[in-house]
Amino acid sequence: MAPVLEKQLPSAAGAGDNNNEEEEGQNLWSSILSEVSTRSSSKLPSGKNILVFGEDGSGKTSLVAKLQGADHNKKGRGLEYLYLNVHDEDRDDLTRCNVWILDGDLYHKGLLKFAVSAQSLPDCLAVFVVDMSRPWTIMESLQKWASVLRDHVDKLKIPPEDIREMEQKMVKAFQEYAEPEDATPSSPQRRAPTAGEDEAVVLPLGDNTLTHNLGIPVLIVCTKCDTVSVLEKEHDYREEHFDFIQSHIRQFCLQYGAGLIYTSVKEEKNMDLLYKYIVHKMYDFQFTTPALVVEKDAVFIPSGWDNEKKIGILHENFTTVRPEDPFEDFITKPPVRKLVHDKEINAEDEQVFLMKQQSLLAKQPATPTRGATESPGRTASGSPRPAGRAGQPVTSGSPMAAVKKPDPNMKGAANEGVLANFFNSLLSKKTGSPGSPGSGAVGAGVQGSAKKTGQKPGLTDVQAELDRMTRKQDSMVSANNIPPPTENEA
Repeated sequence: MAPVLEKQLPSAAGAGDNNNEEEEGQNLWSSILSEVSTRSSSKLPSGKNILVFGEDGSGKTSLVAKLQGADHNKKGRGLEYLYLNVHDEDRDDLTRCNVWILDGDLYHKGLLKFAVSAQSLPDCLAVFVVDMSRPWTIMESLQKWASVLRDHVDKLKIPPEDIREMEQKMVKAFQEYAEPEDATPSSPQRRAPTAGEDEAVVLPLGDNTLTHNLGIPVLIVCTKCDTVSVLEKEHDYREEHFDFIQSHIRQFCLQYGAGLIYTSVKEEKNMDLLYKYIVHKMYDFQFTTPALVVEKDAVFIPSGWDNEKKIGILHENFTTVRPEDPFEDFITKPPVRKLVHDKEINAEDEQVFLMKQQSLLAKQPATPTRGATESPGRTASGSPRPAGRAGQPVTSGSPMAAVKKPDPNMKGAANEGVLANFFNSLLSKKTGSPGSPGSGAVGAGVQGSAKKTGQKPGLTDVQAELDRMTRKQDSMVSANNIPPPTENEA
């Protein structure tokens, strides 16, 4: 028996060692499985969706592209798809957040079915983008796109108990908002739930708070806030206008439990803050920025911070408007300024233009030509001699031969003609005077030329010439249909 016992003792000891090894192996596998399970539960969830709504030109695509870190301005049609890279530095984890941008035309609202389903709705964040450069469109745009999202959620036919659970989750998140604390550099990026959160005391909601609960978080983004200075200069906006706009937007945010942020892609204002708030709402990252309400173009109000009393602070500055006045009555669209040169002028066809000019010329009275105004007795050589003076000799080289004959229709034309003839006769007399040097040769030349042309020789007595011109004056005036000149005109 003793040997048997001796043999059994070693075997019992070996069995105990095997059992310990098996237990250690099981513990090792359990620790590995638990570590994997913990790591998988702490990984960033995938399948999150951001739904972006807004009017055309409000800057939806540019806003998301800036959040991506890209500078492209590619704009699609219908339903655009982009994504944001979300990185958890503590766990070195990376995931993608889907971004769906709906076109500003209501015709495309049916495309929402490809972005949101009944299963993916709890993982969605709705972003309504409004344009601060056109503040008169803000409230109408918010009401319109909130109604579009509400209609789409109703069409998903989600069970009422699931909708109620989502709405209660929104109410709880709104009530449990607390001012963020500055995170230390060593604190984790993602916030871990504390043990006493469920026992926290929550305040009741106000009368106008979460009255339009969509069951998902909502964020209002005002873009192009750098145009505040333009509104002040060109449209005479004052501090009261911007407070009135902010008051109405914050009233809307209370009804939907939404957050509000003013941004500017051009000046990169509040862009980092917007990204941090989005990943905070979607992935529960640490968020340490409190509400910002001092600067009128850089407002930030997180969901759960605001209430009616805080909004009432803006109403203290109202002097020409009341808080309950309709938005469109005070923030009106400015009239369109019509420029003088904005009318397009089409060039007329060349042939049509020429035909019109031809018809206008045909309607005008015919103007008398030079030949028609001249006396019928005018010589072919263009001599300025009046009618009945064809025999008056004129030296071909006389300077007065180039004198232009005055228009007979003008006042004093007859007197001018008499004077012209008088000086022509003087020149003729001077060239033909026998007392002048070379008068014989010149006079012979003149007489010879007169004989050749059949003209009579000129008078030699100046006084006789003047007498004859006086006698012929009446006949010249009657021929030209002009009253006889007065003594002063003569």
